[in-house]
Formats: sequence, structure tokens, C-alpha cells
Amino acid sequence: MRERSIQVRSEDLKVPDLNDPQLILKGAGQYAAMCTQCHLKPGMNDSELRPGLYPQPPNLSQTRVDPKEAFWIIKHGIKMSAMPAWGGSHDDPTIWSMVAFLQKLPAMTPAQYKEIVARAPPDDDMDMSDEAGHSHSHGGAADMKDMPMPGVASHSHDQTADNAHAPVAATTGTAETPMSLQGMTPNAAPQAEAVAHTFQEALQRGDRTAALALLAPNATISEGGSSQTREDYANGHLGEDIAFLKDARITPVSLGSMLMGDSAMVGSESEIRTTIKGKPLSLRSREMLDLQKFGNSWKIVAIHWQSTPLTEKGS
Repeated sequence: MRERSIQVRSEDLKVPDLNDPQLILKGAGQYAAMCTQCHLKPGMNDSELRPGLYPQPPNLSQTRVDPKEAFWIIKHGIKMSAMPAWGGSHDDPTIWSMVAFLQKLPAMTPAQYKEIVARAPPDDDMDMSDEAGHSHSHGGAADMKDMPMPGVASHSHDQTADNAHAPVAATTGTAETPMSLQGMTPNAAPQAEAVAHTFQEALQRGDRTAALALLAPNATISEGGSSQTREDYANGHLGEDIAFLKDARITPVSLGSMLMGDSAMVGSESEIRTTIKGKPLSLRSREMLDLQKFGNSWKIVAIHWQSTPLTEKGS
């Protein structure tokens, strides 16, 4: 009855982008402060509090929970159990940050958990004294500006006339909220970064086979609020992207990554300058790749692209 009740009350919730690295980082700090004594953490088998709880809380370091149901439970709690309602003291974005972190937690090693908690942003409401290695200082969540980036960077692929590309802001007249790259650290996941670099190079040199080989069968490609499957991308926008990048001049700005067990995120930023119908076009492009480890190799499972026009000063 409890499970069915939670499912019914949570099914209409709108889930935000749980792959936002800033959201995951914030959730790491929240989880470390409020959840480990009941729900444990990687490498933690029990706590002083947990044996006396009935019903026994799930070990969230080994169990991945449904995002909608997790949000509802964290916000409203569970009656006649030890699960409190955190909605009375935490707003919805903060609760979603915990949900985002919970999606990554089961794949983390103890060392990876400790590292991400150490980089979590400060929270004046959090008492981190019980979490080794974490403090109220910023902990190193890096600003990617001025980070070196090897190779080719990301691109824009919004379609306009004659398969030309332009940013959403330029075609709709509305500005998008900039994609967050906070929390991305250079060389945090070097193998995943290498795959991202290889994918970007394949697109620029027009190698369809090499680009598609790096996409997992269930990969999704998103930009401007729309998403498509790997198959749809291969049959449509992939060719348009290759045509757009053929004569473009790409200047890398930054590259960083975040490792979470057998998954990783790689974020990059670049400037793209090209000519469309004889008119110069300058873009600031951001790319976020979600990657999963399959055996000894990494595959891209999701691509998020965002681009905005550069001003005359290039800002």
C-alpha cells in the first residue's frame, strides 16, 4: 500500500535535468550531511543508528531509486518510520539535487564518493563534521574558465534554411539559461575525455562511422529543448552537423569531467566561427556528454548541446 501510494502521488512530477553536474555536486553535500547514518555510503556497512530502525532503511549506496518517488519521499517523508519530511526545511531544487546524486551513488567507489563530497559547494545549513575530508569551504568545485582544452570542441546544430545552423537564441529571440559546467575538473576522467575528444574530431573531419561507433545504441541527442534517438540523429542531423563543421574555425575554451563509478560526464566549451550564405556567424558553444563504461571501453549515452551568438567583443 505504501509503495502504491507513493507511486500514485509522484507520477505527475516533472523531473529536471538530473545530469546537471552542479546539481549532482550540491546533492553530494546534502546526502553526506543528512542521509549516511540511515542510508549508508560506499564502503560503509552499518551505523550506530541503523540497527535500531524499523522498517530498515534501504542502502542507497547499492540501490538506485526512481527519481519521482525519491523526490516525493524526501520531501514528504514516510509516516511511522524514521524517514523525515525534508520539505519543511529544504526547497524543491535542493531536494532534486539529492535525487540527482542518488542516481549516481550506486556506481561510486568509496574513494570517488569521498572526492565528490569534498568538492560539494558550501551550505550554511549543513553540518559536515561527521563526513571525513569535507568542510564548509568550497572544496574545489572548479570554474572551467581558463582551463586548457586539447583538440576540437563542441558545436551548434540548430537547423535553419538550407541546412545551415544557428543558435536557438538567434532563431527564437529568447535566451536560454547557460548550461552549467561547474564541477567539471580537467583529467578527472581522462579515458572519458579522450572519447569526447575523438567524437568531436570525427564530426569535424566528416567521419560518420567513427562518430556513430562512439554512441551507445540507446544514446540520446538533445538541444534547444528537443531530443532525438541515435537512429534519428544518424539519419538526419549528423549529416547537417558534418556539413556545418566542414569549414568552421573552432577555438577550444575549456574541457573538464566528473567521474562517478562506471559513468562520467565531460563538459566542454568552444568558440565557432564560420560563414553562412556569405554572412559571418560566431557562436559560443557548450557540450555536455554523459558516458557509460561497457567492459573496458566508454560509450556516449547522452549528448547535450547549447550555443549562443558571440558579441562583437567575443563575450
